[in-house]
Amino acid sequence: MTLAKTGAIFRRELLYAFNSVVAYAVTTVFVLLAGYFFYNLLGYFNIASIQAMQNPAGAPGLNLTEGVVRPLFSNIAVILILILPLLTMRLISEERKSGTAELLFTFPISDWDAIVGKYLATLTVFAVMILLTVLYPLLLFKHANPELGPIITGYFGLFLIGAAYIAMGLFFSTLTDNQLVAGVSTFGCGLLFLIIAWLKPFVSTTAASVLGQLSILEHFSSFSTGILDTNDVIYYLNFIVFFLFLSSRVLDSNRWRSG
Repeated sequence: MTLAKTGAIFRRELLYAFNSVVAYAVTTVFVLLAGYFFYNLLGYFNIASIQAMQNPAGAPGLNLTEGVVRPLFSNIAVILILILPLLTMRLISEERKSGTAELLFTFPISDWDAIVGKYLATLTVFAVMILLTVLYPLLLFKHANPELGPIITGYFGLFLIGAAYIAMGLFFSTLTDNQLVAGVSTFGCGLLFLIIAWLKPFVSTTAASVLGQLSILEHFSSFSTGILDTNDVIYYLNFIVFFLFLSSRVLDSNRWRSG
């Protein structure tokens, strides 16, 4: 992998993304959904605050982190599995369907140049999406005094979980020339990693521990509380590398067949 060739793929993909209506539509829907959850959570928190002032014993320990920040980040983490497949499903599938994939395989670039360039471009679009939601905690700081720590770690966790979903989506995009199949497959696999821990009450302690380690959402929970656990960071990094590696193997197989 060379930096110049990866950069060329990155610029090509980023230019395509921001010249496409899809990226703007996905970003708009994402920001509106995040805003909807923020508005509702803040509304419920305000009602609970009024009730607490009227009856202080009825709502002990009421705070913005538990009432608004943490559930907001948890909801956004779930929204991502619905939104990000719309960005990743075309990455390789579209090129396979249009025939430009064969041309890409003939270029003097490695599989990792193509994979990393496309991945970083999509990750950049996602980073812009996340940055647009910073408006919501800024509103909290303007009118209240929320804890800064959970907000910073929460955004870091969202970035990691989004990066993991994008890597997974890129892999499924390498498997088919049908964008819809790639998108649905990404959603299904992401949903499995999201809800896999639901089986914990019905299995043995050892199996429950394994399911907890596989759950993408359980590794996210500590971030929204202001805790930065290196085990959670390593989990997401391994997740990303694993799916990028699988993507490179698929591209290598396609290159060999096309040759």
